[in-house]
Amino acid sequence: MSTRNVRFVGGPLDGRVQDLRDHEAVAGRLLRHIHLHDGPKIETQYELHYTPEHGWVYHLCGTQP
Repeated sequence: MSTRNVRFVGGPLDGRVQDLRDHEAVAGRLLRHIHLHDGPKIETQYELHYTPEHGWVYHLCGTQP
């Protein structure tokens, strides 16, 4: 199983880079992140995209208080 990097754009994970496994590399895949630090729970959703220029990127697609 190989891995590659994926970058986050927007929201609390903006700028984060992490490994993306082969089975996770599916365009349109949604990732849910729940932020619990110093305040109310905030849920954000990211959608995975691929472009030849930037590679794999999770774009912020929603926030729920």
